Amino acid sequence: MTTFVNQLLTAVRACRICEAQLPHEVRPVLQFHASARILIAGQAPGKKVHESGVPFDDASGKRLREWMGVTPEVFYDAEKIAILPIGFCYPGTGKSGDLPPRSECAAAWREQLLEYLDHLELTLVLGGYAQAYHLDKAQLPVTEAVRSWRTYWPTVVPLPHPSPRNNLWIRRNPWFEAELLPVLRKRVAEVLRHESD
Repeated sequence: MTTFVNQLLTAVRACRICEAQLPHEVRPVLQFHASARILIAGQAPGKKVHESGVPFDDASGKRLREWMGVTPEVFYDAEKIAILPIGFCYPGTGKSGDLPPRSECAAAWREQLLEYLDHLELTLVLGGYAQAYHLDKAQLPVTEAVRSWRTYWPTVVPLPHPSPRNNLWIRRNPWFEAELLPVLRKRVAEVLRHESD
């Protein structure tokens, strides 16, 4: 990567702009390399990821890797897969789960980082906050956005968040596993083959 990209990543990892609003220490968590062909646009790290500093080092990550059909070794290869949540730090917990991602992160860093993903072929957009940022239509409810995945195919795929909190959503929407996941796995494999060519 260029010196400037390395400097940018150093600045992101040292970021403290939302420190006063967080109930814990600041710890930006992301995975980035300019050669990545797949981008995972998530929401924000959860508590376990905040503690480990490893993106998707939790049950959500296990499910996401199953959805994609990739091993942990592939998933954590930054030259293949970039992981940029909307908020890079764990926002803390509210009454019904984690709080929304802090807005300062995306405003300060997201566009700068995205500009360097010149080889990007596929973006997976997880959950409502990421969909509000990445999808070009007026914001749809998550179910409608995911159901309209063919609109964005083959470069962008809206997905529900892979959290175990969405088990009920997955049961209520059997088309997701039956129709979308098989073609998603094929598309991920295709993009990764391109990367190795």
